[in-house]
Amino acid sequence: MSQYIRSRRHAGVNAVALLSAVPMAVLAQTAPATPQPTDGALPTVSVKAQREVPFKADTSASSKITQPLVDTPKTITIIKKETLQEQGATTLMDALRNTPGITMQLGENGNTSAGDAFQLRGFSAQNSTFVDGIRDLGAVTRDTFNLEQVEIVKGPAGADIGRGASGGYINLISKLPSLDDSRQGSLTLGTASKKRATADLNQAIGDNTAIRLNLMAQKSGVDGRDEVENKGYGVAPSIAFGLNTPTRVFLYSQHIRQDNTPDGGVPTIGMDGYYRAVTTSGTSATTTDQAAAITAGERVRPENYYGSKDDHEKVKADMVTTRFEHDLTPTTTLRSTFRFGRTHMDRVMTGIASTINGSDVGDITTPIKDPSQWTVGRSRQRTDQTNEIIANQTSVTTSFLTGGLKHDLTGGLELMHERQLTLGTGTTAQTIKGVNYTAIAIPAANLYDPNANDVLGTPYLTGADTEGTTLTAAAYAFDTLTLNDQWKLNAGLRFERYRITTKAGTIVTSTNLSSHPGYAVGGIDVADLRDAGNLLSWNLGAVYKPTANGTVYAAYSNSLTPPGSANFSLSATVTNAANSAMDPQETTNMELGTKWDLLDKRLNLSAALYRSENSKQVTQDTVDPTIFRQEGKTRVTGLELAAVGQLTNFWQITAGIAKMKTEQLSQTSVSSTDNSVTTTTGVRWSPDLTATLWTSYTLNAFTLGGGVRYVSDQKRAISKNSVSTTPDNVPEIPSYTVVDLMAAWKLNKNVNLQLNIGNLFDKDYISTLNNSGARMRLGAPRSASLTASVQF
Repeated sequence: MSQYIRSRRHAGVNAVALLSAVPMAVLAQTAPATPQPTDGALPTVSVKAQREVPFKADTSASSKITQPLVDTPKTITIIKKETLQEQGATTLMDALRNTPGITMQLGENGNTSAGDAFQLRGFSAQNSTFVDGIRDLGAVTRDTFNLEQVEIVKGPAGADIGRGASGGYINLISKLPSLDDSRQGSLTLGTASKKRATADLNQAIGDNTAIRLNLMAQKSGVDGRDEVENKGYGVAPSIAFGLNTPTRVFLYSQHIRQDNTPDGGVPTIGMDGYYRAVTTSGTSATTTDQAAAITAGERVRPENYYGSKDDHEKVKADMVTTRFEHDLTPTTTLRSTFRFGRTHMDRVMTGIASTINGSDVGDITTPIKDPSQWTVGRSRQRTDQTNEIIANQTSVTTSFLTGGLKHDLTGGLELMHERQLTLGTGTTAQTIKGVNYTAIAIPAANLYDPNANDVLGTPYLTGADTEGTTLTAAAYAFDTLTLNDQWKLNAGLRFERYRITTKAGTIVTSTNLSSHPGYAVGGIDVADLRDAGNLLSWNLGAVYKPTANGTVYAAYSNSLTPPGSANFSLSATVTNAANSAMDPQETTNMELGTKWDLLDKRLNLSAALYRSENSKQVTQDTVDPTIFRQEGKTRVTGLELAAVGQLTNFWQITAGIAKMKTEQLSQTSVSSTDNSVTTTTGVRWSPDLTATLWTSYTLNAFTLGGGVRYVSDQKRAISKNSVSTTPDNVPEIPSYTVVDLMAAWKLNKNVNLQLNIGNLFDKDYISTLNNSGARMRLGAPRSASLTASVQF
């Protein structure tokens, strides 16, 4: 009969409870410690067969993490494929929404983020996604059909992965061939015309070779949305040679094609807290005007689609990997992985502007009293972007004794070439290199009854492209030193040399002509910007084991983010954080935690208290506004609790809670028009409390499960201005709680039926909000899907 669980996270009580929450009765379950050898030989290990717990992982797939998770001094959450299947998670964003401490993002004002966009412990992590330990580029919505598990490492992790990773990183582990023959397939039908099919075929060929093929095809609308549709397919073939031998070779690839309708969201007018200041003929609003602005119009239909049927998002993502492994000795393994990846996205979508023409929310000099005639402004966005990566990682993992002390060591080299090409686009009338471009038509939409058949112009390609490349050469080493049965010391070090190059085209106009000597109006000036430097990242950890099944640890780590490292785009503006003259930003993290494997290692409990601080952010001097310094800081303090595993042989649980406080320190800017000072005090989209619970119980052929997700308020307005403190539009995402349900029936050993109901109580809530607060995406209403899974 099927059994389920799920790995999870952490959050809040106090530091004393964090270290003393394990009942003394648990200690009696622990096995006696293994005697330490005195003759210089490796210790004798007693192996006891133990049934695998489907949703609880004991080790990471990363060779850089040398110890079992319970002995690793950092917060790591692993979501296994069984959990993804039970929760009906088909995308990475589906999987991460059940992870405390992670929040989703929509995008900047008129722009909408493409692909997976999220924050981890208060820091953006959109560019911190890895596949089998190698950075994954491209704005693509990642599917779960070819994933063995998702590993979430929290806290600065520069020693693990290099630049960036201020809040942590996501490592996606691919499915690979094994010598166990298996054939599985699934078909899912659901609301919003959802249709999805997957197949996972693994076949051994002889004694040491196997092949595997994972397939996916889907076509679906989006619950609660008109016109929006997602469709695509994926193919992931792989072959492995030398399985169960000292030399193993894996050849695998993944190919994704997507043809989606991008969703620009809906206006926030009428939502709780909505406010819109108005003006009269361009002058400041009167008190009467302000009062009128507060009484905005009614909410729009959540299903409203403000785009055009010509909107599209076409993605081609290809990745080819070879991995070589050779056991030099029983305790030493050489690994070398080569990766080529290329992702291309062609996207045209309609954004919603904050301008609404109505009697109480627009220009009051020409009021429109009939709400059915109110309109909302729109923008047209086009993204044509190609991302490429060529990488090699070569490492050695070994265990040995020196002076009676055991070392578990991993050392390696990494060479990487990353490239991003973004084509320049335009919408206004202008002349470029002698070619006259007319302004494209972007008519306003009816606020309450938009028409998807409206003809909207497509932004044209200007030739003012931006191409960025990053070359990286790095050496790293991780060592765990076992002092005795109670103490372990952990250290990691990474040195990398990077070089970033940006070629950015700028169209010369009559207004910027003086800044581009030698160019005529209509020309394209290509700036060649470069930056290079060295980064030294590290982590330190100490682990104390009061018993064989529990640890208390302390850890300290850092990460470095040089200018332009997130999108390879350097800036010539001297006050921009992406200017090559700026120092890399540094994030440090101190963490105190404890982990316990209980109930014969079927259940893991963990707690972590941490404090992260990102420094060297650009801030403006309030006395002399011409001076900019790298004195700004972001500080995040939090507590996370997690439980994952089995309470009984038939009862699974995964739960987590994260309590987090975010602060901005020394973050000020001065207006060039009225010298008003704006102070940034917080971090957008960083709720102070998130919690999830998923549990299921299996009885005979039936499994019943469900989950609860809670997210507290997420602030959009995080700045204080000396002139005005009332933000336009919606100031925050209100807190929400969502309940999901699952029921499965195993008809026989080969066939399983599973029903998933999302948002069981049809909760109405904002899922993501843009930075101006003018538009939003609502959480999906009640939805349902039925999946038939077959093993043969």
